[in-house]
Amino acid sequence: MRVLTRSLIVVLCSAIPIAIGVGGGPMVAQTVSPADTWGQFRGGPSLTGVSAATVPDDLELLWTFEAGESIDSSAAIADGTVYVGAYTGELIALDLDTGDVRWRYKASERMGIGESSPAVGDGRVFIGDLAGVLHAVDAATGEALWTYATQGEIKSSPVLVGDRVLVGSYDGYLYGLDAASGELAWQVETQNYVHATPAVIDGVAYFGGCDEVFHGVRVSDGEKVVSLPAGAYTAASSAVRDGRAYFGTFDNEVISLDLSTHEILWRYEHPERHFPFYSSALNVDGTVVIGGRDRMVHAIDDATGEARWTFMTRARVDSSPAAAGDRVYIGSGDGRFYVLDLATGEKLWEFDTGAPLSASPAIAEGKVVIGSQDGVLYCFG
Repeated sequence: MRVLTRSLIVVLCSAIPIAIGVGGGPMVAQTVSPADTWGQFRGGPSLTGVSAATVPDDLELLWTFEAGESIDSSAAIADGTVYVGAYTGELIALDLDTGDVRWRYKASERMGIGESSPAVGDGRVFIGDLAGVLHAVDAATGEALWTYATQGEIKSSPVLVGDRVLVGSYDGYLYGLDAASGELAWQVETQNYVHATPAVIDGVAYFGGCDEVFHGVRVSDGEKVVSLPAGAYTAASSAVRDGRAYFGTFDNEVISLDLSTHEILWRYEHPERHFPFYSSALNVDGTVVIGGRDRMVHAIDDATGEARWTFMTRARVDSSPAAAGDRVYIGSGDGRFYVLDLATGEKLWEFDTGAPLSASPAIAEGKVVIGSQDGVLYCFG
């Protein structure tokens, strides 16, 4: 593995200002999702994948829901409701305790909802579809509030920050929209698809691009403030925590980047198995965890970039890990949902769904929710 390789980011502005919210107030970085909420992809705007919830040691299957087609979208959970998209083109709201349907919203008649995951806040739910449209829906009723059409597929998940909602598109742009009205505030062009979901900290949205560049864009005005030649196609979303960003690339590496000094702190690559990383990372208690297309879950020491442990599944791991307490939750293309010990990587529990899992777990109120590619949503608790 490669460790402690340092290089400078190209910084487009001499300084990044202290974060100010779009509405004038401070943006507070949230690195752990509240116990009762998993409001968007990876739990919150910083995409850390860590929940404050207490999940039972001995999980049981509480309920399932059949959506009809593949669920690659990861669920969001808020106010006792699960929100998830499916290839049927529907955004579906279900009761977290029972799995009963509260409402269905048809986002697209001609194309489905792929990997874009819902974001929930201020009474609204946002989701993108494969027709390239971002939808805002009333969280309580499922009624349409507004739509915004891009010129490419949306596989990126929307991120809600203050009164701004951000989303990437396969037309090569990152968009910043007014969350209440859908009015375009700004758009930033890249040189290829924007597949990754932006991670937001200190008023800047960070994301790797399919243009092999790691971007930093100021949320308030769309000004590009950081650009790093990442050297590889980057589809995975970054996690940002404690002033660092963590992301995997299609050059078979996981990169740790210092956001204040603009240096790459380390690059991790498995010494024998050289496969891309599509999964997004999490960082908890000094351990970075990420799934790989080498069929493995990798745990990396944040201080050194050295491997702490690996766990082998039976197929590629595109699902992004989530953590609560001392446990890691992740799906695999082998159809199994795994619970691993954070410190050792020991398998503590597994559940065989019988279909590949590329969606990522959502954790809230002591429950874990994940969808499968045969269209079944599972709730464990």
